[in-house]
Amino acid sequence: MATEPARDQSAEHATREPPSRAPQSRAPQSREPLSRERILREALRIADESGVEALTMRRLGDELGFEAMSLYRHVANKDDVLDGILDLVLEETEEPVEDGPWDAAVRRSAISVRDALQRHPWAPGLLLSPPRARPARLRYQDSLLGRLRKAGFSADTTYVAYHVLDAHIVGFSIWQTMHSMTAANSPELVEKLMREIPFDEYPYLMEHRDQHLTEGPHHDVKAFEFGLDMILDGLRRIHDAGDGG
Repeated sequence: MATEPARDQSAEHATREPPSRAPQSRAPQSREPLSRERILREALRIADESGVEALTMRRLGDELGFEAMSLYRHVANKDDVLDGILDLVLEETEEPVEDGPWDAAVRRSAISVRDALQRHPWAPGLLLSPPRARPARLRYQDSLLGRLRKAGFSADTTYVAYHVLDAHIVGFSIWQTMHSMTAANSPELVEKLMREIPFDEYPYLMEHRDQHLTEGPHHDVKAFEFGLDMILDGLRRIHDAGDGG
């Protein structure tokens, strides 16, 4: 009887596949959960770094590590986000305090608003947008009007004084933002203007240009505070003259 040839054990072991193992699931990486506060803080960072035009729900979701649709559980839409980040900026401002001299209170408040708008250059334009009458903005307006009235100014003088102060604060912030952006982002435009403007025909403008380009005590003067103090000096004279309504 023929015997079966012996199997080559080594060959069998060489071709045999190792036993398969069940795939081990990788533990999911923990993510900080979404919240309205976290979404708005990230939106504020994007707006500060890239401008409010760069703020989209898709980019906001990407930066946070979530699909854009996930954001809508916490914010209604982009307009809601814009309102929210504007509120964060307004939280950095101070209303005029009731105690102490009225002019010192108004001055400190005005500087706090200008400083906040300077930290967030996109905010002044959004602040003036008619649909965005934010509660913090309304409280500031009412407190400034009230501080002037309680200081003894008539309603008519308060009406004018409020508009002059608000125009200086917000208007200066917009001017400063545009001026800084042009100098920083468009040096070619600045050089072009320097070449094309016939400064010889405008001697005082040439003098002003040279002051921009040279060091001197004029750079130590803070233009916003300079203008604000001029406004307050005028209001003091009106106040001392007996404007009581």
